[in-house]
Amino acid sequence: MMKHYIERDVPFEIHEVNILDAEEKDLEEISRESGVGLSLDEMKMVKDHFEALGRNPTDLELEAIGQAWSEHCCYKSSKPILKDTVFDIDAPQNIYVVEEDAGVVEFDDEHAYVVALESHNHPSAIEPYGGAATGIGGIVRDVTCMGAQPLAFVDPLFFGPLDMDHDDLPSGTKHPRYLFDGVVQGISDYGNRLGIPTLSGMVYFDECYTTNCLVNVGCIGIAEKDELIRSRVKEPGDVFIMAGGKTGRDGIHGVTFASDELHEDSEEEDIQAVQLGDPITKEPLIHTSLELNRKGLLQGMKDFGGGGLSCVAGEMALDGGYGAEVELDKVPLKEEDMAPWEIWVSESQERMMYAVKEEDVEEVMHICEKWDVEATKIGKVIDEKKVKVYYEDEKIMDLDLEFQTGGPTYCRPTEKVEHTRYIEEKEPEEPADYNDILLKLLSRDNINSKEWVIRQYDHEVRANTILKPLQGVLGKQGPGDASLIKPLEDSFKGIAVTTDVIPSYTDLDPKAGAMSVLDESIRNLMAVGAEPHSFADCLNFGNPEKPERLGDFARVAEGLEAVARHLGIPFVSGNVSFYNETEQVAVKPTPSILACGLIDDVREAVTMDLKEEGNSIYLVGETKDEMGGSEYYRIVDGRSGNVPTVDVETLERSMKEMLEAHNEGLIESCHDVSLGGLGVALSEMCLAGDMGAEIDASTELREDKFLFSESNTRWLVEVKKENEKRFEEIFSIPIKKIGISAGRNLKINLNGEELLELDIEVIRKNWKESLSKKMGK
Repeated sequence: MMKHYIERDVPFEIHEVNILDAEEKDLEEISRESGVGLSLDEMKMVKDHFEALGRNPTDLELEAIGQAWSEHCCYKSSKPILKDTVFDIDAPQNIYVVEEDAGVVEFDDEHAYVVALESHNHPSAIEPYGGAATGIGGIVRDVTCMGAQPLAFVDPLFFGPLDMDHDDLPSGTKHPRYLFDGVVQGISDYGNRLGIPTLSGMVYFDECYTTNCLVNVGCIGIAEKDELIRSRVKEPGDVFIMAGGKTGRDGIHGVTFASDELHEDSEEEDIQAVQLGDPITKEPLIHTSLELNRKGLLQGMKDFGGGGLSCVAGEMALDGGYGAEVELDKVPLKEEDMAPWEIWVSESQERMMYAVKEEDVEEVMHICEKWDVEATKIGKVIDEKKVKVYYEDEKIMDLDLEFQTGGPTYCRPTEKVEHTRYIEEKEPEEPADYNDILLKLLSRDNINSKEWVIRQYDHEVRANTILKPLQGVLGKQGPGDASLIKPLEDSFKGIAVTTDVIPSYTDLDPKAGAMSVLDESIRNLMAVGAEPHSFADCLNFGNPEKPERLGDFARVAEGLEAVARHLGIPFVSGNVSFYNETEQVAVKPTPSILACGLIDDVREAVTMDLKEEGNSIYLVGETKDEMGGSEYYRIVDGRSGNVPTVDVETLERSMKEMLEAHNEGLIESCHDVSLGGLGVALSEMCLAGDMGAEIDASTELREDKFLFSESNTRWLVEVKKENEKRFEEIFSIPIKKIGISAGRNLKINLNGEELLELDIEVIRKNWKESLSKKMGK
């Protein structure tokens, strides 16, 4: 039997990997034993490279290639599709988009805002508290390393049903309640201790997330344009300084773990891939990084994320057109007996890499010491495009950077699955009791109050939050459409933020569902009076090696492009998370979107709560017979493949006309019509304003479809009587006055028939209490 590893005669642990003598079977065994996650074809590419060099790789070199070539790092399955769709949407606000750790977008003449959205799915599935906390820790570094002050976090979250019986859980799977509780605590503890508000997010529940929860986290920051910095070096001779936390065995093989399917033994086999977060170390590291950058002492800055030092050193150097030389034994360690390859690929948290001119090193070290941040010189930039690594003066790595970071790119086969083929159309009977139906909808976990989550987050720290996640009368608040922050002391200009996706649509029709998520994001921003300005995406899918999964991905990308390119709104940052799949099920296509909009004066922003009795209520937009994926059909056992569609021309006109109505001060309150349709949207406006409404409308649709259809591009708008004429003049799209704000009940008459009447306290109770009761709080 061939010996796979040959130990070098040195006073520390380093091996040559006997790849030159390896047959195909040996190559597969080496990949599996080492945990590098490379396929047979990729191992052959590595073998060919080292055969040309006439030597075997060290274990450090093979590990470096494994990290860089992982799906998580090099986007080898998604890159060709993304390049043909959502990349390169030109817009005048673009500064650095897609090419950096975070997107950088113009805010005003002197400032830019910075956006990042990523996933921490696999770690959260096996250790929810730590996985979610370190997700927040990673995303805040992405924003900081662009030279931006972090302003806010967002968190789209996805879990299995909270009321699932323990006996129904697959082996090795944690209960959704345990995962949900741990994830929220992890985000809360980390974000609150950093003093950065978590002010927007969403929670969605579906059986497909039982074995593979999704934890997506985002961050928004602000920077002066002349203080923006790149994640790259500038010239040979610059010194690499590692700052922040020590390096340990936590987070080893994190990127390769994230590039494979979960299974029942994942926790036992891969727990070391979950990093350990420390917000108390992170907070001064942020201050240090921003001060060093503000004083012009940094040539480049990059955070330690996926792949650890292995990826940071190489990527910073090559992006600047150079190489790197690293003295690995200088790296501060948590544990003394770590092997060099473990140090090289560890993803321990709270670490930043600075590229510094030699003459500035002393001042940089002094400022780090002032903030009590450990900092160590570990290497330098070299002319040659290689990474050379030394340990105790022994060279243990000499790798061509273009080979290491290039990675393979696959044009994998895609299969366009007609998802509606398994939908046997079933139209339910009209409800006998509309009151009962509406209350059931309001208590559903995808609709009901998320106050149990929101109240665990400090969403007001830093005193920049203008519109909060819950809006309305104090103590009676309802769900806001978007949150709003005021990033600058001397300006009233603001950034509106929303996160959205409806997986039940993308499951039935990936392209139409993707178009719907951008429509909803736009509706939410427009509801508060903000003009949509940028998107970031986190695309969560199953195994891309299966043609139907990658087919879903391609259709989603096409849908996102169809809306964004037509409107000229760029995707500025993003993330792809594949392999969200187990033996039991793959997650539904889940393209989470973080959308940002700008508003010139935050004092003019609008909330969703009804304001005054006697005002008119308008329905803006057209309600259609589009019940596929709707929450209503899920509770009445209806089935349809006809999901809500988006007409981009109508959406574009709606945006212009809604913005005009906002700018003229005609809108008292506004709420988008989404999950649960018109009935739920009216209920939420009533409970938030602590005021009833009397609705009297006509429709050619069946009454239940008019009330509960989730058609896109629709808003409910409250308008004063004296402004009705001007409001109606603005719109070329369909609008309809459907009632007034009045009393303490929600009353709905359709086509002259009284369908529904509920006291707002009953509405509030059903909406507010159901989730917290399930969580035992």
